[in-house]
Amino acid sequence: MVPDGIGNWLRRRAVSSAGRPALVFRGRRTGYAELADRVDRLASALQGEGIERGHRVAYLGDNHPSFIEALFASALTGAIFVPLNTRLSAPELSYMLSDSGARLLIVTERLFSQAEAAVAGAPVRMIEVSDQETPGRDDYQAFLATGGTWRQPSPAVTLDDPALIVYTSGTTGRPKGAVLSHGNLTWNAVNVLADYDILSTDRSLMISPLFHVASLGMGCLPILLKGATVLLEERFSPAGALRSVEQFHATALSGVPTTFQLMMEDPAWNETDLSSLRMLTCGGSAVPDRVRDAFEGRGLSFSGGYGMTEAAPGITMLPPSFSVERKGSSGIAHFFTEFRLRDEGGHLHRLDARGEIETRGPNVFLGYWNNPGASAEAFTDDGWLRTGDVGSTDADGFLTIADRAKDMIISGGENIYSAEVEQAILALDGVTGAAVIAVPHPRWGEVPHAFVTVAAGATLDPEEMVTRLSTRLARYKVPRTLEIVHELPRTASGKVQKNLLRARYAARVADVGP
Repeated sequence: MVPDGIGNWLRRRAVSSAGRPALVFRGRRTGYAELADRVDRLASALQGEGIERGHRVAYLGDNHPSFIEALFASALTGAIFVPLNTRLSAPELSYMLSDSGARLLIVTERLFSQAEAAVAGAPVRMIEVSDQETPGRDDYQAFLATGGTWRQPSPAVTLDDPALIVYTSGTTGRPKGAVLSHGNLTWNAVNVLADYDILSTDRSLMISPLFHVASLGMGCLPILLKGATVLLEERFSPAGALRSVEQFHATALSGVPTTFQLMMEDPAWNETDLSSLRMLTCGGSAVPDRVRDAFEGRGLSFSGGYGMTEAAPGITMLPPSFSVERKGSSGIAHFFTEFRLRDEGGHLHRLDARGEIETRGPNVFLGYWNNPGASAEAFTDDGWLRTGDVGSTDADGFLTIADRAKDMIISGGENIYSAEVEQAILALDGVTGAAVIAVPHPRWGEVPHAFVTVAAGATLDPEEMVTRLSTRLARYKVPRTLEIVHELPRTASGKVQKNLLRARYAARVADVGP
């Protein structure tokens, strides 16, 4: 394998796939040669700005060609790309910009004010992606135009160099930046190409945000590596996604259960021509039976899988031919990735016994940014990544997830760690304790519900507390419901017994009835 980074993918495709569209955005097609030229000029502009190997370039915005250009241009220069979640609050974004030490932030127009609040005087240059220049703001197209001839850094970027910092919700209240190398991204893309029937003629509709490593790693990058076409949806809407499938004859579609549910509930569902689709990939959580049945009724089967940010992200895949027969399974290991299970006693698993999932492969991350302690804890002594998830396997090696890591909540495809929400609640005046659990939701799959204890004599209104939390957390992390309780059930060591809280909530719902 040529030992250079992902930045050269487009430059190679500019020759071998010169006549093919790499991107389609708002109906405009961008060929591989044009995209490679823009990336080269942006890389030159970044060098002119003083961006060098190891510097961080952040991006905050909806799906847009500039995201892909900035990713590959950063990769060419050896800089590290930091995609930011558009749903985060200004304080959350501020922490990530500060922790990563980003020197440059590229931001789309819709989120410019949010970015200004997050930067708040920090030495970060902001460049706006907009359809027209705004006085007083640095314009992306004008910045790109300053680029000349791109100069390859010396030594050249290799597969071992860091390419991406992706922030994961913090299990202790602070997000951690997972550092993915050029090799991690490359091998994950190779895994996808090895395990899925992707063709150079495919047109993959991207309805999920590219700042999610699943969308980027499982959807966008393998398609570009193959020389196929990415159909970029700026933001998801069920009607818009259905319209794009029909208009552009999309052959592949990836999303989370909520997006597919919203599509099959849309009034245009029955009238939309879906005959071009041949691949559906769903991640985040299990596909509800009624959603699976609706797509199966249109002749479409889902491919699922299991992964995590730290694995770039693929660990297992469930082929569509097994979507019904192996319903509930997360599939088998990706081609160049392994997993194993280890029980609480530290012994490797036996068949059908539950154990913590551990994984290794060239797609597994380098560690956490500026966090050597967490990085060391993430790996076993023999170099396997500890996922924190619990699962079991059958005789054919199919993995079934039994329990998720560290009380994680998956709401509409977004990962929420309860500890982060609990810390935000505990920061409110008068609060003495907090425990957050996942509760079912008909649209988002599950949402956070908080149990809170308060100081003696304190008078706190649950609805007001939820409102106050909305200024500290991204909207999707804020508990939909919050209840004040006399005490939280704890073990002898003081650990909150969330299993009892879940049982209490479930019993109350059962008593109320449907």
